Amino acid sequence: MNFEENYPILKSTDLVQLTEDFGSPLYVYHAETIKRQYERLTKAFSSVSLKVKYACKALTNIQVLKYIHGLGAGLDVVSIEEAMIGIKAGFSPKEILFTPNGVAFEEIKQAVELGLVINIDNISVLEQFGHEYGNRIPCCIRLNPHIAAGGNSHIQTGHIDSKFGISVHQLRHVLRIVNSNKMKVNGLHIHTGSEILDSSVFLRVAGLMFEEANQFPDLEFIDFGSGFKVAYKEGDYTTDIEELANDFTSLFSNFCKEYGRNLELWFEPGKFLVSEAGVLLVQVNTVKQTMSTVFAGVNSGQNHLIRPMFYDAYHHIINISNPTGKQRLYTVVGYICETDTFGWDRKMAEVREGDILAILNAGAYGFSMSNNYNSRLRPAEVLIENGKARLVRRRETIEDLLGTQTL
Repeated sequence: MNFEENYPILKSTDLVQLTEDFGSPLYVYHAETIKRQYERLTKAFSSVSLKVKYACKALTNIQVLKYIHGLGAGLDVVSIEEAMIGIKAGFSPKEILFTPNGVAFEEIKQAVELGLVINIDNISVLEQFGHEYGNRIPCCIRLNPHIAAGGNSHIQTGHIDSKFGISVHQLRHVLRIVNSNKMKVNGLHIHTGSEILDSSVFLRVAGLMFEEANQFPDLEFIDFGSGFKVAYKEGDYTTDIEELANDFTSLFSNFCKEYGRNLELWFEPGKFLVSEAGVLLVQVNTVKQTMSTVFAGVNSGQNHLIRPMFYDAYHHIINISNPTGKQRLYTVVGYICETDTFGWDRKMAEVREGDILAILNAGAYGFSMSNNYNSRLRPAEVLIENGKARLVRRRETIEDLLGTQTL
């Protein structure tokens, strides 16, 4: 399959017209792409009791959440605010896994009061939880496997120096706390990172988890996080979900037989579900020739899509206003008063001032990581479902920036 064929949004909709209808910059999401990814995952793991918990930190637009809930997914949240948005979108508290880190115990208590599934990744919090709730409220425990995996050091969460999870080498301490407080541990959780290139990492983590799981008699599920790799450019490696599922489900089924009953298998895809579903549409303000390059300066920046600057992430960029133009090299930069680069030396159809560029793979960690640096306003969001585009978040105004300030 040609790389751009993964993005039906490019052909199913007149994106240039959307910028005329809703302005630019503009985030656009394609519902059917989310559905394609969800169904691919659930079909691959259909031989076991799979529960998909969408990692909503990737994209929290409430209309997108409603759509994902309609597909049958649950939710993975990392803050009480995300949980509240999820409930507002129609998720029941029992469908929401609360996986915070570094929060005050008061926030944990709020999550209990809401009725969320609680995931604990800190021995101190585990002790407080046991003293407060005993066996009245079950909890899940997040373990750190000391396995480094992920596409960038910023998104590796399972290595020995990570702040996430309780070390597997502290398991005896964990068990003492659990047993002394008669706690009910209903789940185990592990997440090694994002954009994992080697599928064997999942199998190594599974083997480790299954060894430790036998020490917890009340388990209802095991959550393996996510980290499935999607393509950002032509020839990019991706996680072979079907191959992984074939090996993984066999291991999981064998473990369930040894454990004595069938457990649920949980995954928390974020980027896998929504990354390819989203594009950021930007307008070219200036074309600037220098001694070394040609800059295409656009009406957006790292305040709207921070991944290229924060993670050195590659995002494919297309000139959709002049798709048949002569191919030239451009460095696409933003309007923020910093080094603000979307892509260096990108070959694309000739760029003219006023053209609309589409930045792909913008569905995950795009708008959700946006900010108001330089007092710039955040863009509108549009959802395309069944060929129809609708506004799902209006563009910010200066009144929004001033609304929380004392004037």
